[in-house]
Amino acid sequence: MRSSASVVLVPLLLLARPAGAVEPLDTFNLRIGGYATDFDTRVRADGETREGTDIDLSRDLGLDKSNTVGLVGLTWRPFNRHQFDLSYYNDDADARRQLTRDISFKDTTYTATSTVKAKFDLDAYDLDYTYWLFQRERWALGPRVGLVWYQVALEVELSVDTGGGTVGGQRREEVDADLPAPAIGAAWRWAPGEHWRLGADIGYFTANINDIDADVTYGRAGVEWYPWQRWGFWLDYTARRIDADADTSSFTGNLRFTDSGLRAGVSYRF
Repeated sequence: MRSSASVVLVPLLLLARPAGAVEPLDTFNLRIGGYATDFDTRVRADGETREGTDIDLSRDLGLDKSNTVGLVGLTWRPFNRHQFDLSYYNDDADARRQLTRDISFKDTTYTATSTVKAKFDLDAYDLDYTYWLFQRERWALGPRVGLVWYQVALEVELSVDTGGGTVGGQRREEVDADLPAPAIGAAWRWAPGEHWRLGADIGYFTANINDIDADVTYGRAGVEWYPWQRWGFWLDYTARRIDADADTSSFTGNLRFTDSGLRAGVSYRF
């Protein structure tokens, strides 16, 4: 009976034992949590013969710009100064809205007082590399190169025309766009106390990549608390602003959005 109890209690005691002093950098860190997004988006989808309308997805189509989604992230520092970060999340929304003005989306014009259904889906893959040029006992600082790859899909379908008649799916348009958003900047980490760590990242980039001319601004600030040696909690605020003109086979037009919000969760590190 005693040996059985020991098998259960020993792992629990190891998990709950107090942490030693937190260092500025980890070799490995796995983060799981939630992201309270605020995705403020404007899009203009041009057709073959006409320029589209600048559409606010929240105001014009009724798509909720605020949502809470799951998030997973991984940090790996295989060498002393070289660190890689990877994270992923998905966001989606759908709505039905009576239009208050005429809008042109690709080759279709939807007139005021008609009702449309809209669907929006976003996948975000975030990959960063940091070279920790300066390392001290309590802090680290270095240049950072990041890339977020957004996969964006937007569908607009007329459901009720101006006369009140129900319409089938023949008045439907959709766009699918792959939007790379690189940023070059700096990363900073500081361990001010035994269980705490603070961090911040900033970045900016402007370039033409794959027929997408984009300006990208990025910033993040966060705090981590490790009451145990391996396990802890993290909280940060992140914001990324993108203004992109695209002329690709799948999407021609403009996409402007701010992807921002609070993120929080648990982490495992060593």
